[in-house]
Order: sequence, then C-alpha cells, then structure tokens
Amino acid sequence: MTSSPAQTRLAAEIKACLWLAIPLAGAQLAQAATAFVDTIMMGWLGSATLAAGGLGASVFQALLLISTGIVSAVSPLVAAAYGGSQTAAVGKIVRQGLWLAAGLAMPMGLLLWSAQAWLPNLGQSTATINIALPYLRSIVWGVLPALGFAVLRNFVSALSDPRPVIVIMLSGTVFNILANYSLMFGKWGLPALGLTGIGLASATSLWGMFLALSLYILSQPRYRAYRVFKQLNQLEIQVLRDLIQVGIPIGVLAAVETGMFTLTTFLMGQLGTVSLAAHLVALQTAAVTFMVPLGISLATTVRVGQQLGQQNPAGARLAGWVGIGIAALFMSLMAILFWLFPQPIVALYLDIEKPDNAAVVALAKQLLIVAAVFQLFDGIQVSAAGALRGLKDTRIPMLIGIIAYWGIGLTSGYLLGIQLGWGGIGLWWGLAIGLAAASMVLTWRFSTTPIHPTAD
Repeated sequence: MTSSPAQTRLAAEIKACLWLAIPLAGAQLAQAATAFVDTIMMGWLGSATLAAGGLGASVFQALLLISTGIVSAVSPLVAAAYGGSQTAAVGKIVRQGLWLAAGLAMPMGLLLWSAQAWLPNLGQSTATINIALPYLRSIVWGVLPALGFAVLRNFVSALSDPRPVIVIMLSGTVFNILANYSLMFGKWGLPALGLTGIGLASATSLWGMFLALSLYILSQPRYRAYRVFKQLNQLEIQVLRDLIQVGIPIGVLAAVETGMFTLTTFLMGQLGTVSLAAHLVALQTAAVTFMVPLGISLATTVRVGQQLGQQNPAGARLAGWVGIGIAALFMSLMAILFWLFPQPIVALYLDIEKPDNAAVVALAKQLLIVAAVFQLFDGIQVSAAGALRGLKDTRIPMLIGIIAYWGIGLTSGYLLGIQLGWGGIGLWWGLAIGLAAASMVLTWRFSTTPIHPTAD
C-alpha cells in the first residue's frame, strides 16, 4: 500500500525527532545519573547522610536546572538561524551564550556557598545543614563548567549533531562513579572525604565534560565557519539581550517547576527524617525517568526551531505534536513500571531487609505509586513547553507554569499534606495536580498559537 503524503511527512518527522531525541535523552539520563549515583552512594553512608546529602544534591540540581534553562535560549535561536543558513548569527549567539553562562555562574555559586545562611529559613535542621554543607561547598566548583557545557550542548544539538554529547556525558558519568567511590572511602591512595568527596568528584567530572566538548568543536571542520571561540572578548549587546529575553522566561518556568519540587522537599524535611529520606528516594527516581522526556523536549525545540527558520509553519506544528506524542508514550510506560514494581526500585537505594529502614521503605513505596500517576502529565507538559520554546514563545508558558505549579500544585499539596494531615502522600498528590494542570494548558497553548515564520 502506498503511503499518503501526510503519512510520509509524519514518518519522516518521527525519524528526525528520534534521531535527535535518543542521544539527547541519553545525555540527560547521563546527567541525571550523576545525581542518581551520588544519592545511592550517600545511602551507603547511612540514612542521616542520605537525607542531608540528598537535600544538598536537590538544592544544587534545582539551581543548575534554572540556570541551564536560561542558557537553553541558545537552542531555539541557533536552530532558527541554522535553518535560515545564517552562519555568522549562529556564532554570535553561541559566544554570547558563553558570556551569559559566566554571568550566571557567580550568583549561583554564591548561593551554594552560603547555604548555611538561608537553608534554616526554609525549615531545615542545623544538623542536616551541617552535614550537607561540605558537599555544597565542593560541588560549587563545577557550576561554571556545567553552564558552559550546557551552552555548547545546545549549540551542537541545534545543528543536529547530538552524538558527541551523549558520548562525553556517559564518559563523565563513569568517571564520576569511580571518583565518588575513591574519594568517599579513601581508595587507591586518596583521602576518605565522605560527602565532600562526592561533591569534588562531580565538579571534576563537569570540568572534564566541558573541556571535552570544547575540544570536539575545535577539532571538527564543520564548526570552523561559526568561529565559536573567536572574539570571545566582544559583547554583542543585542544578541545577549535576545538570549536574555527568550531565556529568562525559560529559567523562571524551570524555577517554578523545580521550586514546586524543592519546596515540597523542604516541607518533607519539616515532617522528619523518615519523610525526607523517602521523598528523596521517590523524587530521585522520578527525576531519572523525567530526563527522557526532557531530552525529547530539547529535540522538539530544535525541530520546531529549524522548521521555523526554513519558513515552514506546518512542519513546525507537526514537529511539536510528534515530540509531545513520543514523550507521552514513554512516560506511560514508566508509569506502569512505577505502579507495578515500587519495592525493587526502593531496593536500589536502601537495604529493604534492614529494620531501621522499614519506615522509609514503606513510605517511599507509597510515594512511587503517586509518582506513577503524574508521570504521563510530566512528560506532556515538558514536551509541550519544548515545542513552544521552538516558537520562541516563552513568556506565556512562564505565566502558565507559575499558576499551575505554585498556585495549584503547591497550594493543593500544602492543603492535603499539612492542613488535612495526609503528610508526605498529600504533598505528592499536590505535585500530581500541578503537573496535570500544566500539561493541559501548555498543550492547549501549542495547539492554538498561530505560527508565523518571521515571528520573534
């Protein structure tokens, strides 16, 4: 049977999306694996260390996600310029993206270093903060390379060359595991540094990934025309302004979504060590599966942006729907996994046969059941936001996120968990409600937004 033109276009777009999405999702998984491995190894040091170190890792990941959200403006701008064959513009965007990364690294680093001053205001105990602080003050040295790597990753991905990203990130993850082990326990002649060692290992890994991707770009003939590392001392105010105008709403959207999870973490801390440890187990697991639709979202941004640059509104619309559909399918499968196998998942973090861990294990299993419910919504909302980002539509999605994540999600979680006494389970149902609201409204926004090839 001969395929219709519409079927042919759909098949071609699915193939193009997967070509980008698979390595980008793999790269996101490799990035998440750093926090995942850190959390697992923290558990080897005991439940108290897991709670404190997991809190520190959550703070670092939250700030990193916000900052990388801002510099991710490089992706739609480069994709559109590349689709329109504007070589000089691509180079300018990337160079100013590196300036933006450097500008963001300083305040983020200061926040991490001074966590002892502001974490108590969020209800965290002095004992937990004192354990977490050495981790935060060691991993802070990885902030600058992490943001620089994010800029370069968005650049090569927007040019449909994501393969080196996953190779570099997987290599960085393997290095991080080995460095974690050696610096935590003092192996191979190195000092035993505990949580400090985990932070130093992660920072060293981030520097290695940034330098490796920089060397790859310098060594490849296809990138020479963009002159990415030439004239880095020159500020292009208009280009930087464009990046900030597109990137700030992306960062704010990431902040309010991350804030919903982070503030839930703080509320869990107020409920006690058992609730916090169980929450971190379930949250870290959900964060790992979320990396796949996040990678799909990044691919969707590139595909929509490229079609926009090629003056193809119909192609841009199709690219967005394909990305949303693929993300929804994957997260549906993850929801089934969470629902059917919560105990084996918890066993990855804690010894489920140990009596001291019984309360944490029981609560973590319940939280994973709730997480199964919001997996689908999480995949849809992030991919829909990615499609809108490809259209450079970031301000309205930012407002949608503020209302959905904070106005609906946090509020309902607080009412259910704290006011009605449902505890951690109520807080997690609030997360599900907020993500459901975001997924519906963002998808509606993409379906109704007019697509103009020359829209800015």
